[in-house]
Amino acid sequence: MKRDIETAVYNHKLPAGVPWSYVVKKGQTLRIVDLEGCQAVDTLFYNANDHEERYSANDTIREQGSIFVTTGTQLISTDDNVMMTITDDTCGNHDTLGGHCSAESNTVRYGHDTKYMHSCRDNYLFEIGEREMDPRDLTNNINFFMNVPIEENGFLIIVDGISKPGDYVDMKAEMDTLVLISNCPQLNNPCNAFNPSPIQLVIWDD
Repeated sequence: MKRDIETAVYNHKLPAGVPWSYVVKKGQTLRIVDLEGCQAVDTLFYNANDHEERYSANDTIREQGSIFVTTGTQLISTDDNVMMTITDDTCGNHDTLGGHCSAESNTVRYGHDTKYMHSCRDNYLFEIGEREMDPRDLTNNINFFMNVPIEENGFLIIVDGISKPGDYVDMKAEMDTLVLISNCPQLNNPCNAFNPSPIQLVIWDD
């Protein structure tokens, strides 16, 4: 859907590897733009008025019958409420199972010399601290624009992304939703084409 940037109520370019959080009000639409293509955008969702209610990967997958999210997907909360609805998606494939990178996962996957590389978990811990939350509030995330197919043996694999420069996903908030993003800094696998890049975050009143 074509939207006029001039009518947006919020427009922010987020550099590679940087965290971000914002409350998207009920009825507003958030657009995440992959400016250069092949950039994983690790995203958490919480009820802005009750952080104990948050996005549930299990319930979302169950309701839509797919491990990937795209246009028409409703993001379901732990209280079985619809948090956001994906209304437009030019990429068509977003991961719900791959999780976010951390010192621990980097060490296991890529060796001890990667332990102290900046990670999405570092970003999340910083941002939830700013929101007076704590590590127990970390939960399932969606990896927008990240390509994680399942092999015939049932294993998940992280492969080259399919998003093109300018691809975007639009989500309409069905409740006041705290959206927390780590614009993934990962350098060790192809989720960011080994070159993390910026994204654009735009919000409209609908």
